[in-house]
Amino acid sequence: MNILLLGGTGAIGKELSVALEKRGMQVDVTTRADRAESGNVHYLKGDARDDAFLKKILQNRYNAVVDFMAYSTEEFAKRVNMLLESTEQYVFLSSARVYADNHGNPITEESQRILDTTTDQKYIESDEYALSKARQEDCLRKSTRKNWTIIRPYITYNDERLQLGVLEKERWLYRALRGRTIVFQKDIAAKVTTMTFGHDVALGMADIVGNPKAYGEVFQIAGADALDWMSILEIYLDVLETLFGRRPDVFWEKDAKQMSNVLECQYQVKYDRLFERRFDSQKIDGIRGKQYLYVPIRQGLEECLCKFVTQKKKFRSIDWKWEAYADRLVGEYTPLQEINSAKGIACYMLWRYIPGISGFIKSMKKRVVGIIRKYHV
Repeated sequence: MNILLLGGTGAIGKELSVALEKRGMQVDVTTRADRAESGNVHYLKGDARDDAFLKKILQNRYNAVVDFMAYSTEEFAKRVNMLLESTEQYVFLSSARVYADNHGNPITEESQRILDTTTDQKYIESDEYALSKARQEDCLRKSTRKNWTIIRPYITYNDERLQLGVLEKERWLYRALRGRTIVFQKDIAAKVTTMTFGHDVALGMADIVGNPKAYGEVFQIAGADALDWMSILEIYLDVLETLFGRRPDVFWEKDAKQMSNVLECQYQVKYDRLFERRFDSQKIDGIRGKQYLYVPIRQGLEECLCKFVTQKKKFRSIDWKWEAYADRLVGEYTPLQEINSAKGIACYMLWRYIPGISGFIKSMKKRVVGIIRKYHV
């Protein structure tokens, strides 16, 4: 079988390409960067958002296309028919963030979605991630073709992605490794969540790719193991204390309101991280023919964090606005020589030393948008 992964170089995609190759499949992966090829995994350099590039590679007529791309609803609606018509099976990566609050009860594929239940008109008018994924699912359901499969993973981790609430490792681990205080929110810390090892998600997807029984179906891939975010933080702190002989300090914000304004993730906090998330993934077990044993959260996080630190892996881009915000809260300072650009230094200085800058910027944004709307023809 020939498989195409669109944008498949992330936490799940890299694992999936290996899993499919081990099953004897030929795997092509789109990428915008040069990458070394390995075995039957080949990289197609180009932008999968570009219609001309996409049309060209889809002429290969793949047995399955697995789509990791993030689209707006409008973008997806324009290309959904082309994707469905060009392959025997189109696998769409959605998200378990589409689900409404299930009040701590195990979520199944039939649980209600936020899109179908919310009365928050301002939220409905947005195309925020959880809503856009749900709307794109609906585009597939409305299609005359039924050769699609929808996958809903939840928070997926590996040695390059280690989350804490809404904070990626660049916003909590970076500070800890430099001896600065981690900033976390009490209301998020109290909520129960699950995190699933990227390798486990990839193996679940590999069992679905090329399986006609999966056509026209939705599958969530998430372990039943669940912990509150406070326990997840403790796992991270335990590992760092073992490795360095010192336990990082933590500053507790009363709630996530101010943080979500700074990071502009209000809806992700309100409509996901402040929900209790537990999952029932029996449906995909039915396709696999057995109950799959997911890596326990504690074991997986310990191994991945140890690997990242001991192998001295690199962080992605650091958000200097967040560093400034966190430093201002706890009374710490980031050495300017640590910041690798003049733009980063300016951003840090502005947010670190002008307490009201967040409200000022928000106010100016509203004014600019208002002016544009007033005079836009």
